[in-house]
Amino acid sequence: MSSSSLTPYDCPMKIGVQLPEVERPISWAEMRDIALTVEDCGFDSIWVGDHLLYRDRRGARGPFEAWTTLAGLAEATTRVELGPLVAATSFHSPAMLAKMAATVDDISGGRLILGLGAGWNQTEFDAFGFPYDHRFTRFQEAFTIIRTLIREGVIDWEGRHHTLRGMELLPPARSDMKILIGSNGPRMLRATMAHADMWNSWFDGFGNRVEGLADLRRVVDDACVDVGRDAAEVERTVALYVQLPGGRGRTAGDTERGTAPPISGARDEIADRLRAFAEAGISHVQIVLDPIDTAGVEELARIAALV
Repeated sequence: MSSSSLTPYDCPMKIGVQLPEVERPISWAEMRDIALTVEDCGFDSIWVGDHLLYRDRRGARGPFEAWTTLAGLAEATTRVELGPLVAATSFHSPAMLAKMAATVDDISGGRLILGLGAGWNQTEFDAFGFPYDHRFTRFQEAFTIIRTLIREGVIDWEGRHHTLRGMELLPPARSDMKILIGSNGPRMLRATMAHADMWNSWFDGFGNRVEGLADLRRVVDDACVDVGRDAAEVERTVALYVQLPGGRGRTAGDTERGTAPPISGARDEIADRLRAFAEAGISHVQIVLDPIDTAGVEELARIAALV
């Protein structure tokens, strides 16, 4: 069944798809085909992980670089939102990351969601020579610099880790670009909730179950209260691991990060599980799909039609 013969779903919760990372060797041509299938099937967004190198029991594996991939996707697609899930602020200078985000957003016609996080996989930090120490304070500075350049376009900054003199973001970024924070840590949330538009948790942070969200949502709410922000202003989003028949596991870096049981079963069973997240107030989900190929995306569209 071709993607063009599928009816786009209608659901109050946005549904996106995370593209392949290191599940198997993949070419740009296949990555592009999967992305176009996601768009043709009526989904709302496409996401890529910002990782560089994994080493685990299966050996060394490396995905495509996230920002060049996003630039290609911005040109290849016309409608879906795009984003890194999430960009590691330590992989680039903060001003350069803001520059790349503004460029990709313009290429896409204003479809970028800027996901930001501190990064967690020490293997790639060490291999590429990025500092792994003081990740929280490094992120804190980077977040301030990035959001200021996106929202205001200029900054002078002298901090512990970064110094900028007369920095101007030209051409300017779209000032209403949504910024998403991928973290469950109370310190990270308190540092960002005054300014973030969206919050995201990876599926292992809540067991991939809607019942596991309550505690996390309280942590986000508490952080908003601490910084004087109305918690209702921050969109709640989550990544969900969905396994279809024929899936063999999609757990990149599983020995370093852990995982949770996938959402699986018959179409209506998976649809019911997805619907529960919408009913719990989740505005956007990123599906980590197994298997992740064009046929898998088309099957997910059939499931989404039931939601």
